[in-house]
Amino acid sequence: MDVKLHHCFIAVDDHDKAIAFYRDVLGLEVRGDVGFEGMRWVTVGSPLQPDVEIVLEPPAADPDTSPADREALAQLLAKGLLRGVNFSTDDVDALFARVREAGAEVIQEPTDMPYGVRDCAFRDPAGNMLRFMQRP
Repeated sequence: MDVKLHHCFIAVDDHDKAIAFYRDVLGLEVRGDVGFEGMRWVTVGSPLQPDVEIVLEPPAADPDTSPADREALAQLLAKGLLRGVNFSTDDVDALFARVREAGAEVIQEPTDMPYGVRDCAFRDPAGNMLRFMQRP
């Protein structure tokens, strides 16, 4: 039995800003853009991984989410407390320079970590933490 990752989800509060970041800054492809019941889901992915997609979704994508829970999720997103995604790259320093130049909030400059990778971290336009690592 083969088990592989197909989708992961990131909450965003502005899909157009998210697309500009993930497509234009990180170089991911936009693979889908679907609206349903007043919500929107956009899928992006690396050209190098055609079978893996990141879904950019509203913070409360379940239509049965209560108004109180929607507000709580929006507040957590605004604080950057929802989980992000870790990416790999073959040149973390070049990627860092490009993303910083695009104006993303820097969380960590490229650093050699004691567990064997060089990595950096940013926040996307919605506040999600994204880490980028380079293996030696």
